[in-house]
Amino acid sequence: MDLMSSAHVALRPLDEALLDALAATAAADADPGEVMPPAEDGSGPGWTDARREAFVRFHHSRSLRADPVESVYAVLVTEPGEDGRPREAVAGAARLAPAPEPGAVEAGLWLGRSHRGRGIGTAVFALLLDEARAAGAARLLARTHETNAAARRLLAAAGTGLEFHGDGTVTAWWPPA
Repeated sequence: MDLMSSAHVALRPLDEALLDALAATAAADADPGEVMPPAEDGSGPGWTDARREAFVRFHHSRSLRADPVESVYAVLVTEPGEDGRPREAVAGAARLAPAPEPGAVEAGLWLGRSHRGRGIGTAVFALLLDEARAAGAARLLARTHETNAAARRLLAAAGTGLEFHGDGTVTAWWPPA
């Protein structure tokens, strides 16, 4: 296992140039359902031009508008390239949005398949906690599904309190109540 240190993982606020790279990472290394709300376009599974356009529209409507409703960050990793020199790549996205509880934010994260299982998610979660604190948030909420064992492990290791719900969702608060 090639574990990444936080020195090799960074969050950069999403902009137009990063959105193009993020869309490319999503299409090449993730399923649409992992990175965006379901699109009812009737085109079956996988990425299509319409789904890629919907992905871009989604980010324009959430974080790249004049009055953003959430902060989205490109997850950048620095790794050796084919020539051995450091290369920065977009590995996925992370977000912070207002949570239903006053003084809290909700975190979200997705990584492309080739970046999973290497400690990047753990580093990103720590960076999101730092961003939340810097923004004045007292608590952080994360949601996942009970079938997402990797997310549950990450959240438990970060010291969150996991709450399992009858519909299969899992919520986690940091710090736990």
